[in-house]
Amino acid sequence: MEGNYYMIHDYLIFTAVFAIFLFLAAAVFLFSQNQSIRLKNAKLSTANKLIEQRLNEVQLEHIGTKLNPHLFKNILNSVQSHAYHTYRSLDKLANVLDYILYESNNKFVSPKEEMNFALSLIEINKIKVNPLFDFRIKSKIDKSDEMYEEKVFAPLLSVDLIENAFKHTDFLAQDSFISIQLELEDGIFIMKVSNKASLKNMLEKEKSGFGSQSLDQRLKMIYNSSYSLHKNSKNGIFTAELTINLREFYDKMRYS
Repeated sequence: MEGNYYMIHDYLIFTAVFAIFLFLAAAVFLFSQNQSIRLKNAKLSTANKLIEQRLNEVQLEHIGTKLNPHLFKNILNSVQSHAYHTYRSLDKLANVLDYILYESNNKFVSPKEEMNFALSLIEINKIKVNPLFDFRIKSKIDKSDEMYEEKVFAPLLSVDLIENAFKHTDFLAQDSFISIQLELEDGIFIMKVSNKASLKNMLEKEKSGFGSQSLDQRLKMIYNSSYSLHKNSKNGIFTAELTINLREFYDKMRYS
């Protein structure tokens, strides 16, 4: 009887040890499978990020190819429309063309370079405006700002807002005006453009949407949550305000 007791006791111990062994083996197998799945998921995630990054680059390149010829045409039309201003505008035109040909191919330029380009582009567009026209430009740039000469600014972002102001302004109206403000302070860039729009242009905008979709696409793909673009029309005055937190974007690029 006592022998049977010991046999049963040994059997139970053996069964328990065997069960523990099976449990450990299953745990090791599942852990190995889990690690393998995690590794595969990590590889897939990396591949997806590379594909998404390349897609964004292709989209940006496509937007750029549509933008540059249009910009060239507008600039040349401005210069040709007033021959007596040609000499004065040649210097600005040279600056603009150099920027488009050489700097716009870079992924990023400095705010200093983009704002110099924007001011030259404004001067060229002013050629076709009556000298008595109410044109307001305000530049509040902190040149000691750390972001002023950092490569954090996507080239040609200022084009759409400037071009749209000149394109959609009613120059014949008595109360017509264009106002452009450029600011850089504490790493934050602000560009605010306002103009008196003609009734015809206002109706066209209601049908097609304000501004160019390419600007919205570029901003979203490049700056993601580090920017805001607000557009509104009230009492015939169209206003667009672009804000980019360049310092925040710079920190994201540096630590990513």
